[in-house]
Amino acid sequence: MLQTVQWAADACRLLDQTKLPTETTYLDVADEHAMWDAIRRLVVRGAPAIGVAAAFGVYLGVRGFTGDLLEFYDRLNTVCDYLATSRPTAVNLFWAIDRQRRTARDAGRDLPAGAADDHAVAVIKARLLATAKHMLDEDTAACRKLGAHGLDLLTPLADPADGVIRLLTHCNAGGLATVQYGTALAPVYVGVERGHRFHVYADETRPLLQGSRITAFELKANGVDTTVICDNMAATVMAQKKVAGVIVGTDRVAANGDVANKIGTLGVAVLARHYGIPFYVAAPTSSIDMSLATGDQIPIEERPAVEVTHGLGKQTAPDGVGVFNPAFDVTPAELVTAIITERGVVRPPYGEGLRRVVG
Repeated sequence: MLQTVQWAADACRLLDQTKLPTETTYLDVADEHAMWDAIRRLVVRGAPAIGVAAAFGVYLGVRGFTGDLLEFYDRLNTVCDYLATSRPTAVNLFWAIDRQRRTARDAGRDLPAGAADDHAVAVIKARLLATAKHMLDEDTAACRKLGAHGLDLLTPLADPADGVIRLLTHCNAGGLATVQYGTALAPVYVGVERGHRFHVYADETRPLLQGSRITAFELKANGVDTTVICDNMAATVMAQKKVAGVIVGTDRVAANGDVANKIGTLGVAVLARHYGIPFYVAAPTSSIDMSLATGDQIPIEERPAVEVTHGLGKQTAPDGVGVFNPAFDVTPAELVTAIITERGVVRPPYGEGLRRVVG
């Protein structure tokens, strides 16, 4: 499987997802400004992958610093605050940045009394890089565990006639949204390893087509039977009983179980409820934000109008027309059948269960 984030000698190497599916190219990021741009432009996307990339961005922003220890911490905080402005919705971004802040503080406390500033700064830099590298392995391990828990939910959905598990997904929460393995698609990949068969319907996911460009690309590359549909075809697919369940990822889960995910997810959840189809959300614990009581408090990113008016470079709307382009919407907890984490499955009511898996 393609790896979205890697450490390559002296740079963070990102799979450029803006070029998929026609080009598989990589971008080497060498400083925090290039990382900010890569996150903002969706070179790297998907909440878990953004978090890991940002952790490397923190290190890249301070690795060339020379000066005393207090000035180093000032520089670190400046870099962290800057990277945090790249995208507002995915909580993994802030989780990873805050983790690097703690790494730096803890490394400083571990230093012997009287350590020279240049030695202290070097030790902290090394610890920041080690933490970012460790997050690569953590993410892959967490996604595999999440996949195993999710497969337990999906197995009963297999068609008794042919044994195929037929699902619908929205946007991309596969291996290309994480370091390597995925969240919503992790149960599919784990299931394939164990001999299960799947057919996945991938919503196109307007306006940037992450479903048709990215989800279909990786599913096809991994030998999973895949059908791309326009977003407005989901109701027909459900009405014709072509799918037995829906599984999506998330960029942030509030304490009550409300989930923010790519725009259009709310509509899919409403349809699934109408047609009596389970609606599952795959969420690593790094995506759970217990500081927010409900989804009403989740900040929703608004993207440039040109993404709607000039899809893939071709003008599709008149000049000067008004555009509303939120990147995410919030699905209320009452529409979510279960939330799948690497620490187990959480079912309604979500408050206690989410506290348990996060705690």
